[in-house]
Amino acid sequence: MGVKSSILSGFYRLSIKERIRKLKEITDLTDEEVKLLQSQGALDFTIADRMIENVVGTMPLPLGLATNFIINGRDYLVPMALEEPSVVAGASKAAQMTRSTGGFTATTTDPVMIGQIQVANLTDPEQGKEALLEHKENLLAVANQQDPILVKVGGGARDLLVRRLETQLGPMLVVHLLVDCRDAMGANAVNTMCEALAPLVEDITGGKVYLRILSNLAVYRLARAEATFPKEALGGANVVKGILHAFAFAEADPFRCATHNKGIMNGVDAVLIATGQDFRAVEAGAHTYAATREGGYQSLTKYEETPDGDLHGTIEMPLAVGLVGGATRTHPVAQLCVKILGIKSARELAEVIVSVGLAQNLAALRALSQEGIQAGHMKLHSRNVAVAAGAVGDEIDLVAKRMIADNRVRFDHAQKILEELRSQH
Repeated sequence: MGVKSSILSGFYRLSIKERIRKLKEITDLTDEEVKLLQSQGALDFTIADRMIENVVGTMPLPLGLATNFIINGRDYLVPMALEEPSVVAGASKAAQMTRSTGGFTATTTDPVMIGQIQVANLTDPEQGKEALLEHKENLLAVANQQDPILVKVGGGARDLLVRRLETQLGPMLVVHLLVDCRDAMGANAVNTMCEALAPLVEDITGGKVYLRILSNLAVYRLARAEATFPKEALGGANVVKGILHAFAFAEADPFRCATHNKGIMNGVDAVLIATGQDFRAVEAGAHTYAATREGGYQSLTKYEETPDGDLHGTIEMPLAVGLVGGATRTHPVAQLCVKILGIKSARELAEVIVSVGLAQNLAALRALSQEGIQAGHMKLHSRNVAVAAGAVGDEIDLVAKRMIADNRVRFDHAQKILEELRSQH
């Protein structure tokens, strides 16, 4: 049963306790469900209430550790927060395969983000473009005045580019402000700089500035990783061939490639969430990057067979992450995950994350091209199904094992098994 109205005037002014009470009044929440909302876990309500608006509770996710990772010669335990089974296990297994060949080698480019300033209503776009480029040094100086701390630690506005766009409302200019964000993701710094430049851009061009905001297509902030997976560890030459055929499928077909890249993001997003990053921004940038290279939407990973018959994998994607500001410095579990990783910079974090993306993609391709994804996935998923069917305590494993043995991991079958178990007792 839905609510009669979603209008809750003054809701944001209430305390969290009062919001929950109000929510109970207008919905059919039980006392037990209210208790779930009131359970704070590791994220205290006083912190949560300052992170977003209209807080009524928190939403925990399972937090696991991916093991076996060697990246640039160093061992890492990688925290991953997500709800999907087989991802942590798959990444850990793929990482284990690379240990005999030295693990993952990862690199990142400088942490440069793009701020966009849109200029419309121009009488002469080309003249406006030339005028902006003539004033480049002054515009960069004004941008850097907005964040002296960023400049002090070696970052700041680096360059200014101007593009002409033909749109359905006529020609526009788009100013690209390139900002080195150092250990910050950079959205706040870049947006502040763009807003400060907007009136100057209008004066210089005679046009009207509308949008002035960061772009999540971070083409200057790339992360790359590569690794060699021995054919013996994979399961033999036939497995190598199967993975190469799966990769060829993804390269040739956007319907397959969308799911292929989703498998990469299964690993990437899980580490982003665990460390308090803006995973939506990275998702948007990754898929746009995959779609804007030559040849249409493409895989973020590449695979080839080595002369020895092993499998060599590479990945490249934009990856804007930070250790300064945002939820990384606010959420206590995100801080803990950063400590577990032992990372010292945003670039190191990006190198870990992109390596996990490659590992997870390899694990998915291996499973898909061999026994199929469902065998391992459903085995791990069986406990979730058992819980959903009402199993508790020791019943969970008993129901899960029966479903696996019967090769029927389904909610209705779990209910049937649970009824049988309880009738026997």
